[in-house]
Parts: sequence; C-alpha cells; structure tokens
Amino acid sequence: MFEGINASDGYGIGVAQVAVAPDLSFTPTAPTDLAAEKERYAQALQKFIDQTNAQIERMTRTVGKESAAIMGAHIEFAEDDGIKETINSSIDSGMCAEQAVSEAYDMYFNMFSNMEDELFRERAADVADVKTGILADLLGKEVVDLSSLPEHSIVVVHELTPSMTADIDKKNVAGIITETGGRTSHSAIIARALEIPAVLSVKDVTKTIKTGDMVIVDGSRGRVIDDPSDAELTKYRTKASVFASEKAALESYRGKDTVTGDGDKVLLVANIGNPDDANAAVEHDAEGVGLFRSEFLFMDASELPSEDQQFAAYQKVALRMKNQPVIIRTLDVGGDKNIPYLHLQKEDNPFMGFRAVRYCLNNADQYKVQLTALLRASAFGDIKIMLPLVTCLDEVRQARALVAECMEDLDQRGIAYNKDIEIGTMIETPAASLIADNLAEECDFFSIGTNDLIGYTMCADRGNDRVAYLYDVYQPAVLRSLKRIISAGNEKGIMVGMCGEAAADPLLIPVLISFGLNEFSVNPPSILRTRRIISAWTKAEADALTEKVMCLKTAAEVKAALQAAAR
Repeated sequence: MFEGINASDGYGIGVAQVAVAPDLSFTPTAPTDLAAEKERYAQALQKFIDQTNAQIERMTRTVGKESAAIMGAHIEFAEDDGIKETINSSIDSGMCAEQAVSEAYDMYFNMFSNMEDELFRERAADVADVKTGILADLLGKEVVDLSSLPEHSIVVVHELTPSMTADIDKKNVAGIITETGGRTSHSAIIARALEIPAVLSVKDVTKTIKTGDMVIVDGSRGRVIDDPSDAELTKYRTKASVFASEKAALESYRGKDTVTGDGDKVLLVANIGNPDDANAAVEHDAEGVGLFRSEFLFMDASELPSEDQQFAAYQKVALRMKNQPVIIRTLDVGGDKNIPYLHLQKEDNPFMGFRAVRYCLNNADQYKVQLTALLRASAFGDIKIMLPLVTCLDEVRQARALVAECMEDLDQRGIAYNKDIEIGTMIETPAASLIADNLAEECDFFSIGTNDLIGYTMCADRGNDRVAYLYDVYQPAVLRSLKRIISAGNEKGIMVGMCGEAAADPLLIPVLISFGLNEFSVNPPSILRTRRIISAWTKAEADALTEKVMCLKTAAEVKAALQAAAR
C-alpha cells in the first residue's frame, strides 16, 4: 500500500495505465535566420493557444464553465506580453526558440514554486504546462494523451498537468495517481469537478506500479493499493457503493440553512481566489464568500491594477453573490508572494518581514486605491474589508484612518458606497490571538486564518517535511489559541469566522461549534459535506466532546479522541 494526498474523494478500482512524459531535452544551437526563428516560436505559440481553447470548449461541455475557466490561466501565461517580449528579445540576441522559451518560463516557474502559499505555488504547474506545450511543438514531440484510454483505467503519471486532466474522458477513468501535486492544484480541482478519485504525491509510484496492474485508489484517505487481494476488492467495492449513496444524500442539504443538530444557525461560506470563482461558490450553495484573496488581481497583472480594474473585479463578485456577505482580504503581498513590479527588497526572513498590512500601510497612496475600489463595490453588495497579518491595534487604527480618507474622497466625487462598511481582521498570528480582546473592541469581525496561525504558533513550516509533524491543528497550543480568539469575539458580540483549511475538517467541526464559531469558510466543493457534519452535532454533544479534548496533552491524543467520536 502507498500513501499520498487525498485530492479527490471516492474509490476507484481498475487497471493501471502508466503515462510517460515526452523527452523534451535539446541542445541549444544559434539560429541562422532570426526572423524565421521568431516565426517558429509564433507558430508554436498559436498552436498551443488553439489547442487550449479547444480544451476549454470541451471542458465547458463536460464539467462546466467554472472548471473550464482554470485553463484560462494557460492562455494568460501564453499570451502574456512580458513573456512574449522576453522570448523574442532572447531570440534577437542569438538564442534558439527552444532555449528562449525554456528560460523565460523557467523564470516564472521558479518565482511561483518558491512561494509558501500552496495556492500560488500551484501556479507553477500552469507555467510548466505552457512551457511543455510550446516546447513539444518546437521539438516535434507529442505530449501525453489521455483522451482515448480503455474503460476502468487508473491513470498513473509523474505529474498530472491541467492540460492532461482536460483531455480525460470521465467515463473511462476510474482513478488518478501522481507523484506530485496538492489539494489546491488545478489538476486536483479538475479531478474533483470530474468526480474522479485521485491520490497525489505518491513517491516513485510510476516506478513501482506497472501498466496492467490491478489498482485501488482510495481518494478519501489518500491511499493506493497495488495488486489487491479478493478481500480488499470486496471491501472497496462496498465502500464505493456506500460513498455513492452518501454523495447522493448530500444533495438533500442543498438550499437549506446551515444549522447545528439543535437548530443554532451558523454561516457557511466559500473561499475564492478570483472573481470567476464566485460562480463555484453559488453552484455549491455557499451562503456568501468568507475569503476573497485579492492578491490574485495583482499577481496576474504586469503593473498595479487601477482603481477601475479593481472595482470591476470586486463589483463582479458582489453582484454574483446577490447581497450575501463577501469578505475581501486586502493585498497580502511579501513573504512567499513576490510581485516583480512592486520591487520588494530581499529579506532574510520574509515571513516575518515587510509584508501584508505592513507593506500596505507603508504604501498608503497605493493602498488607498484598493480601499477606494472596495468602497465603491460596497454599493453593489455586502462587501466587507479584511486586514491580513495584523499584530497590533495600531495597524487596525491606521487602516481605518485610510478608509475614512477614501470615504471623504468618494463623497467629494459624488460616488455611492456603504457608509457602514464592516472592517475586520484576519487573525493568523500569535500576537493577534493574545490581544484578540483588544482587537475585538475596534474590529467589526474576525476571520481566523488557521494555515498561518498553525505555522506561526508551532514555528513549523508546513512545506518542510522535517517539521511537518508539528504543523497540526490538533496541537493543544493551537486549540487553546482558537478558543481564546473565538471567546474574545463572542464576548464583544462580533462575528468570528474561520477561513483556513481547518474550517472544513470534519473531525474539528464539533470543537469549533463548542467554541462558538459563527462562520465556516471552506472551499466550494466542501460546502454540502460541511453542512451535513454541522447538522449532526448538538451544542451539548459538541461541548461534552470538547471538554474531554481540551484536557488532552498531545496532538495524537486529540486526533484519536476526535476520530473515535466521529466513528
């Protein structure tokens, strides 16, 4: 048995098809005709764009517009004027098209892959996919084709790129196994949209599993069984049948309020990364948006987005959500998110450096452009402003002062906005946790970012395998911090939400109910499942379990107790 990341729930049983990527190595040679070399690149680029647009059209028909939009990132990277200019300039300097393409896309690949935030790090896969597509055409090679696999195939591949996933015929593929990738990768998102069980980051699986092997993919627990016994096959066929029944039952929660077992209502909202993701939030029955990561607008631009450009993006989400709450996090730059045109200075420890709200407050004129755009969008829906990485009360006060200046400007311009717009704080540092009572006096809401809160509390980088055992929401120190934050917000009567991955953790949900969490913000596909789990717990049951859990002293003990309760 192999273990990896459970990227797409469900159980797949079938025959392995090991896909081998083409050899795209080459020996650089100086071109004799620069114009002809640039034309070679232009033709390869156009072919890639045409193929990608065809994939988008096919995906729109098979899995919907929302998932097909993921491939739009490929078009953006292919047509990016800066990248094209870099490639053509390299060719003008005497470089062959293959080398020019490789070096240009490698630069962007390195930028994204070195980021801590998994959502941004996964953009590296998109960049690599574009490079592979263009380079393969220049070299006359065929990329992996998964469009004509036999029925009941289990795809086994080193890296499942978005373009490969887009070619998959759902009815023939029972499961997916890769050696790379995470839950937030575009390939994982498409696999979930296709409802194909997937386990990613299984070490050396392309070497240990052979084409023709019978394989079980347990996408719910992140396990792969090669050459299963008759007993294992029977067991997993039963699991697959039960899973299908439970999934159908989730639909009964669509259109319902999110309430605990004894009828207490909480808010169940979605995390999104760009305006188009609001469609996924609506389609999965979210009750609003708990986190819109606005930095995607800046990452996808070659220069600072204007007030009008930002306003259009925020307005689009506000209108799509139809007066449901939309919490938009202001620019969270620095740390792992280096945007070239901002010219951030290199720091020895960027995660504790000049980033997020610190950067924004020190670039007040630039920050006011975003704040003004947010205020303008608030006239079209229930927009709320959230400040990232707050560590002291002064930061909240300074941000509020800038919002007041923006309001005065809009009044002078005669532009409408919500004069009572709520301004809240993302609680993601131990400092913010320790002064949560003070922050609650001057904030309209809290949203707990557990991803960073766990890392900062445990001094553990989740991307570092050697300390990954410490990066755990079940650590008693983390649980005590969560309780402190939620209690402080409840005592001051403000909404307390959670937008980190822990909000959708089925084991943790009863503890969060007991603590008094008001809002659960999860990825759109987790909405109905989270609603069902919340409905299964009364406050009294959650309190009894939490009282027991908070007396335990290790993460392992906590997790074991929660697993026992879940069973």
